[in-house]
Amino acid sequence: MIGPLEIAANGFATAAILLAGRNSIHTWWTGIVGCSLFALLFFQTRLYADVVLQVFFVLSSVAGWRLWLRGDHGRELTVRSADVRTPAWIVPLGLACAAGYGALLHFWTDAYAPFADSMVLVFSIIAQLLLMGRRIENWPFWLLVNSIAVPLYASRGLYLTAVLYAVYWVNAIVAWLAWRRLARKQVGESRVLAEA
Repeated sequence: MIGPLEIAANGFATAAILLAGRNSIHTWWTGIVGCSLFALLFFQTRLYADVVLQVFFVLSSVAGWRLWLRGDHGRELTVRSADVRTPAWIVPLGLACAAGYGALLHFWTDAYAPFADSMVLVFSIIAQLLLMGRRIENWPFWLLVNSIAVPLYASRGLYLTAVLYAVYWVNAIVAWLAWRRLARKQVGESRVLAEA
């Protein structure tokens, strides 16, 4: 059954995710509220890796807010690509961390689906760190996270959350394309300024 906590958590999280896709600074405060509510919800459903993830999201949202405002030597960060080698080391490291944390949850807690839950945790952290730096590559990682999260949350009876994560999957594609256009536009504008 969908309760008021799940509705409120999803409302704020949806606002934050849509605002991130539109490159809006308001993504951060709405994310802080939504993640705090999700931490309570996931604790109640024994998705402990997701509880840890929500705490990380709250802390990283505070840092992301500051970075987006003043992260480039006192100026606002621009949208840009990560180094081309970044996925080559992030993906194997993420898989190893997810396997390790999943094993820890499997052997030491009563966690439900510890390995899938850990994949959501680890790759969400990676995506969030890339988002904090306004790196375009955050969106493919969110696609992976959402692909795992939809069946995981549905299996715990969090149907509203599962449906919204499916919507977030679509948002990640739209945002990925929008951020690529925005990065090209910003590069063009900085070239014009440099030539002036």
